[in-house]
Amino acid sequence: MVTFSHPDDLTSAAFADVSLRGARFTRSDLSGVVMRAVDIAGADIDAPWLLGGENALLVNGVDVAPFVEAELDRRFPGRGERRAKDPDGLRAAWAKAEAAWDAALRRVAGMPPGTEDVSVDGEWSFAQTVRHLIMATDTWLGGPVLGHEKPYHPLGLPNAEYGTDGYDLSVFVPGTPPYAEVLEARAGRMAMVRDFLAGVTAADLAVTRSNPWSPEHEVTTGS
Repeated sequence: MVTFSHPDDLTSAAFADVSLRGARFTRSDLSGVVMRAVDIAGADIDAPWLLGGENALLVNGVDVAPFVEAELDRRFPGRGERRAKDPDGLRAAWAKAEAAWDAALRRVAGMPPGTEDVSVDGEWSFAQTVRHLIMATDTWLGGPVLGHEKPYHPLGLPNAEYGTDGYDLSVFVPGTPPYAEVLEARAGRMAMVRDFLAGVTAADLAVTRSNPWSPEHEVTTGS
């Protein structure tokens, strides 16, 4: 198998009469890719940022992004409420998120021991995903909003490119920490969000702060 990785750059490359069957693209920029007369049966696309802003995904000339968004909202009650602009709406959305989270924990608890550390098809295990949620809470709430000088919990897990982007990995513990400790840390971070939302006001949500990933850009607390 031929492998392309950073710093390989295939921008504007042309592929004609070639087979990409079974190819895998991970953390790759495919924006603006044009495919004509292609066989994409069974293709599996995970594009988290597609559904934000004015992005589009055209399949046979039809923008399917709005259909995907609506279906995800239907499948996951409370997901649509994440766009709430007022404190009461955000509190209601978080309550639904916590209820869904409790259900997920019960489902994992009912599986064979060790399931939480199993990776499927190269993706993060459930425990690793929980650890990333801890890190995400610290990134967006603990640091820029609550002003914690050292926001990161050592059990957090950063994204794959965190180190290569120049960030300090030493604040996070290596290896596979005990699942019970991970759950305890996650519960603490969820309480941090809950406590913040309990007293937040519309004026608080309008306050602008530096985007933790792009400090030169400001975003509102609400966003």
